[in-house]
Amino acid sequence: MCGRWVKLYLKWLSWWIPGSGNRVQCPFFLHPILESVLLSFRNLPIAALLFVRFARNTFTMAKRSGNRNAQLQAARKAKKDEFYTQLSDIEQELKHYQKHFKGKVVYCNCDDPRVSNFFHYFSYKFEKLGLKKLITTCYKNQNMELFSQNDSERAIYLEYTGNKKGGNVPDPNDIGIKHLQGDGDFRSAECIEILKQADIVVTNPPFSLFREYVTQLMEYKKGLLIIGNVNAIAYKEIFRIIHDNKMWLGVSISSGDREFGVPDDYPLTAAGHRIDKNGKKYIRVKGVRWYTNLDHAKRHEELVLYKKYTSEEYPRYDNYDAIEVSRVVDIPMDYNGSMGVPITFLDKYNPDQFEIIRFRKGDDDKDLSINGKCPYARVVIRRKR
Repeated sequence: MCGRWVKLYLKWLSWWIPGSGNRVQCPFFLHPILESVLLSFRNLPIAALLFVRFARNTFTMAKRSGNRNAQLQAARKAKKDEFYTQLSDIEQELKHYQKHFKGKVVYCNCDDPRVSNFFHYFSYKFEKLGLKKLITTCYKNQNMELFSQNDSERAIYLEYTGNKKGGNVPDPNDIGIKHLQGDGDFRSAECIEILKQADIVVTNPPFSLFREYVTQLMEYKKGLLIIGNVNAIAYKEIFRIIHDNKMWLGVSISSGDREFGVPDDYPLTAAGHRIDKNGKKYIRVKGVRWYTNLDHAKRHEELVLYKKYTSEEYPRYDNYDAIEVSRVVDIPMDYNGSMGVPITFLDKYNPDQFEIIRFRKGDDDKDLSINGKCPYARVVIRRKR
């Protein structure tokens, strides 16, 4: 009786899940497994209970997967990659790099010059920084009123070479808005030709395209100062660049969150958000960092170490010859071997004091583990002195 019941359900391949009002299709490759498990129970109620429970769990996973896909689609519609950097955050970071900009061409390739704070900063500081040229492009934004809606088929382009009247305030007559032939995507041939003219790229690129964006800048050997999420360090392409000492973290942001402007149609679902008196929307984003390959003084500051190594306090990994250091502040001053530290170590990384060995994986190419448990992604380092 029980066997016939199981085979009947597997034959029709369709389940009704009590309380859900939904039907879920059973993957064909699971039929033999399900049949074997269910037939091992000769008691029909128990088999039925297991069957329903398995179906319910399957539906829950399918529903979650569907929700994630829906969120990705919603993110595209809501332009969730569009965060407008505050002028105060730009000023706090850029003041550490002024010597790098003299005689250089700066390119802001994710910025509408009429509303971008990056353009505002560089145009007002043009003479003081001694810039040669400022170039900005943005993606499909023809009218300021349509800014961030990406409804236009043409993109904005601007070249600014300073105030011809000699003042520090940009003259509107010197800022001529032009249009690109294409959509302004940084990957387009048109924008790549502009990129070739630039010395340094400074902007807030789309977080979802961060790997591709940085890879392009590395390919064309450009200076960069850009904003991204700290978790981008975990991308193998990004970590390889950091490991090779071709990019590092900036100065002014090492913890907490930052406030960004967002488009008018952005859904304010995050806990940290506000709307100012003019109706402009803002959200707070956690885990933000500046990424750069421009040298700065903080990068050469010595990290003060005070703790001494003990085998009891610093366990060893199962699959790599290194010790676990769960907090950067606890790096032992007298241990010369390899150590796994949190990725926030890179906020204090001094290449003269430490070397980066590897990221996250042990000798078996699996995540570093201690007694079978894996801590969050670790950077393996070693002291140089």
